[in-house]
Amino acid sequence: MPGDGPEQGSASGVAAPDAVGPGAPARVSMTAGELAELTGAELRGDGAVRLSDVDGLDRAGAGALTFIRDARFARRWAEASASAALVSRAALEGAPELEPGAGRALLIVEDADLAIVDVLAAIEAQDAHARPEPGVHPTAAVHATATVDPTASVGANAVIEAGAAIGARSVIGANVTVCRRCVVGADVIVHPGAVIGADGFGYVRHPEKGAVKIPHVGRVVVQDGAEIGANACIDRGKFGDTVIGANAKIDNLVQIGHNCRVGEHAIICGQSGLAGSVTLGRGAVLGASVGVADNLTVGDGAQLGARAGVMNDIPAGEAWIGEPAMPQREFFRFVATMKAAAKGKRKKG
Repeated sequence: MPGDGPEQGSASGVAAPDAVGPGAPARVSMTAGELAELTGAELRGDGAVRLSDVDGLDRAGAGALTFIRDARFARRWAEASASAALVSRAALEGAPELEPGAGRALLIVEDADLAIVDVLAAIEAQDAHARPEPGVHPTAAVHATATVDPTASVGANAVIEAGAAIGARSVIGANVTVCRRCVVGADVIVHPGAVIGADGFGYVRHPEKGAVKIPHVGRVVVQDGAEIGANACIDRGKFGDTVIGANAKIDNLVQIGHNCRVGEHAIICGQSGLAGSVTLGRGAVLGASVGVADNLTVGDGAQLGARAGVMNDIPAGEAWIGEPAMPQREFFRFVATMKAAAKGKRKKG
């Protein structure tokens, strides 16, 4: 199911051990003891061991920090080369024999995935280029009637059209288009290439003219703290607004149709698409390449597995998967039945 988090032991975007030069990402530069203070971890082992890198459990070498979220990977610690690991307490409970070893350290935390976020944030804080300076890039096109908060950043070749509004501390990446009258709230991140507020895909059949375009006179409203991935497209509403809720996270190459309402804290993974007038509940999660048909509701906290094809409303809190999508347990029973039937057919043949 979606929402499983980063690959075990992986810290994507952190410098590889051989990364060099002025463009190389920042690295860790602290002892295990200092890292324990940063993350509030219980330190076991050598607090003086110095850490200079972050990497996955299978790739981390001497001087590197890694992380362990479950007992399966905890059992591989003894053979690993990393000098320290952030370890979820649940993983420790599943592998009580886990020990740091000579010259190494374990940092026990409630949730290693959350703790690694603090580490990566500390690394990013060392990078002067991690967050762009406030202001509008000289190559950006901002309409005279648009408003950009002075603390916001608008990147190279971005386009902010008439009457659009960009809120405080928001970051509009390079080549982003925010169309007319659309509103982007505070602390929003829009990654390069995204288009917010293009016309919805709406037509009616005319007996002589064929498909006649329906004007879309609504807006897109992106609420505070949302994040929009690279090359995502969010269509304006036909009458009212398309709304992206506060702290919603939308991955790259996602299509949001006209008049959709994406709830607070919802997550939509890459290459997914919502047809027009879909309601996605608070905290719902869509795996990669999920498709949701028009006018449907996905309830609060529901989860849709990768490539699910949604043709019905999804109740709150349920996990669905498959094409067409069905409750997860029903799907796996169906798969098991089909496998059994195929096996029996081969035996008869």
